[in-house]
Amino acid sequence: MGLSMRDRLGGRCGRLISGLFGLLAVASVAATAVPVAAQTVLRFVPHADLRSVDPVWTTAYVTRNHGHMIYDQLFSLDSKLRPQPQMVESWTVTPDKMQWEFTLRPGLNWHDGKPVTAEDCVASIKRWGARDVLGNRLLVAAETLEVVDAQRFRLTLKQPFGQVLEALAKPSNNALFMMPKRVAETDPFKQIEETIGSGPFKFVRAEWLPGGKAVYVKNTDYKPRSEPADFLSGGKVVKVDRVEWMSVPDSAVAVAALGAGEVDWLEVPSPDLVPIIERDAAITVRPIDMIGSQLSIRINHLHAPMDNPKVRQALLTVIGQSDYLNAISSDPRWVKACPGYFGCNGTPYESLAGTEGHLKQADFAKAKRLLKEAGYKGERVVVLDPADVHYSHAPALVTAENLKKAGFNVDLQTMDFGTAIGKINSQAPLDQGGWSLFHSYATIMDVLTPAIATGLRAGGAKNAAYGWPTDPELEGLRTKWLTLTDPAEQKAYADKVQARAFEAVPYIVTGTLIIPTAYRKSVDGIVPSGIPVFWNLTKK
Repeated sequence: MGLSMRDRLGGRCGRLISGLFGLLAVASVAATAVPVAAQTVLRFVPHADLRSVDPVWTTAYVTRNHGHMIYDQLFSLDSKLRPQPQMVESWTVTPDKMQWEFTLRPGLNWHDGKPVTAEDCVASIKRWGARDVLGNRLLVAAETLEVVDAQRFRLTLKQPFGQVLEALAKPSNNALFMMPKRVAETDPFKQIEETIGSGPFKFVRAEWLPGGKAVYVKNTDYKPRSEPADFLSGGKVVKVDRVEWMSVPDSAVAVAALGAGEVDWLEVPSPDLVPIIERDAAITVRPIDMIGSQLSIRINHLHAPMDNPKVRQALLTVIGQSDYLNAISSDPRWVKACPGYFGCNGTPYESLAGTEGHLKQADFAKAKRLLKEAGYKGERVVVLDPADVHYSHAPALVTAENLKKAGFNVDLQTMDFGTAIGKINSQAPLDQGGWSLFHSYATIMDVLTPAIATGLRAGGAKNAAYGWPTDPELEGLRTKWLTLTDPAEQKAYADKVQARAFEAVPYIVTGTLIIPTAYRKSVDGIVPSGIPVFWNLTKK
């Protein structure tokens, strides 16, 4: 007799599943006015617990995903990564591309029944622009952003800006979501208190149990676009009544729950458990999307020895992408080589500029020579090792070993992911708990262009993301790129940005991760978008 997934993963999982979902079911009955049994309910296990519901205040992906549930966007990206109108009905632009006017489509309403207005949109753009890198650049380039009437708003530029529609369609950290004016006027450095959107789902705040679950119900008043769903664009037609996000931090328990039918969709199964899941004929395992996520080494430029460009070049020399990809997975479906900073597999600015001689295999002799030229005297290199996150832990071990072979003095510090996140946001020197290297990953949607790839920001301690690189030439190229409107010029300058990045080494790309997702075959119609969205899908 074949063993069930629950049996293969151990009896402990069965007991935990029964206890966890029993408690959450009691909470649902207590809080839900309409009997859940009478509804089509889809249960989903997100990659992380929902702790914040403000997608401007935090860049947490789980909060971004929550945003796509309850809010809507002015424009959304299609499967070719082109902005398409979503809340916008039409727009006009002057021949010099210095003035843009946008008209909202009719019938847009907030979840409280009030109409969406241009005033709401202007306030939302301004709050987002106070926190988002691309949004900030847009507002700096703007002469005015003003309301024309209830349905129209106008953007007038004082300097060229070639990414207007791309900014308004930004799907990820930080995505631009529309909020009511009263909510959008919240200080961008404080969290919002209301969760009122105009999107295809409503958030049931009364049932939100941080550490337990988050609940969304179909917005029956939502008017989707007529076009078919395509990536994040098109009609957001909801075909289930209720979606429950269940927080299950134990990977084995989550997989067992999927096998037992207690949940319908597991966003990101642990890679070592994927072979077990695939033995279950009732479950589909496939990539979340084929664009993938960028694996990287973030470098702290503030402190020795990584403040020395020659030392960073030596680091680059000991990086062979195959070492990292093999450490993460032996299954080629889930890992791909990709040397470029802007992604591969047909992304708009995919490039080989500057990559020659880099990232194919480690060259320890060259690294030792560069360290000697740099005057390296054995300064400590602190490599953070979040042992509870496979995609950061496995690469950290590879880096530590390769650095030792090249002659670096390596201090591999093992910790949990939460502790590591606290450390990387600190600019403290190494002898005060600081760090040198951290292995991260981000969806390719967050690195598609020189404008949104935050790891390429090179404005130093006060104007760059963690790692804080300083390189005026790189920053100048990025700034110039934003002013370009001709596609050929944009591509040429993106190549220049990448070539300079391989010289300055703000951070290092170690490959592409194709993240698997798993769901029961009773679920159909999941849109492959890289972000879990719940329109278009059905549950039998």
